[in-house]
Amino acid sequence: MKNPLENLHKTLGLGVILALLVFLLRQHYTIVADKAYWLFFFRWLHVFTGVLWIGLLYYFNFVQTPQMPKIPDEQKPAVSKFIAPTALYFFRWSAAATVLFGLITAWLSGYIGEAFSFQAPATTIGIGMWLALIMAANVWLVIWPNQKKVLGIVPADADAKKKAGRIGMLASRTNTMLSIPMLYCMVGQKLL
Repeated sequence: MKNPLENLHKTLGLGVILALLVFLLRQHYTIVADKAYWLFFFRWLHVFTGVLWIGLLYYFNFVQTPQMPKIPDEQKPAVSKFIAPTALYFFRWSAAATVLFGLITAWLSGYIGEAFSFQAPATTIGIGMWLALIMAANVWLVIWPNQKKVLGIVPADADAKKKAGRIGMLASRTNTMLSIPMLYCMVGQKLL
């Protein structure tokens, strides 16, 4: 029998089973009707998808982009045809899911209006939310359209691909820069 950890879907399934075990052992099913449980649940989904999103952002900026010039030309299609499209798929959809679950969390917490208008006591989280929205817009409106050209998903000549690569890289670096104060605001809301 194969080790289930050799298959990503089985690994994720095992993670969900372990989370359900905690749910059952801690008797969290007794509080499912409470608003507090759903606030926790959507915050958990927000953090999970956020870790995936920002983890991929950091992968692109700390690993893939700096290493691509060092890869021999004949080996680059392995990244551009197989790794990058899959990574970008999870990157953009985890960005959308993070925003969705973050907005649900803010709504259930009752501070969504205050956060968006920078009113106390939600000023710090509001700054973080706006930064995250700018970052998500960058993903969908700048990075992804340009990466489609670079990866050959949409037709583009060599000059257009080069220009798109630079624009996508700068937008990604902008998101890396914005992620630092965004994470500071998200974590710091309780204290600041």
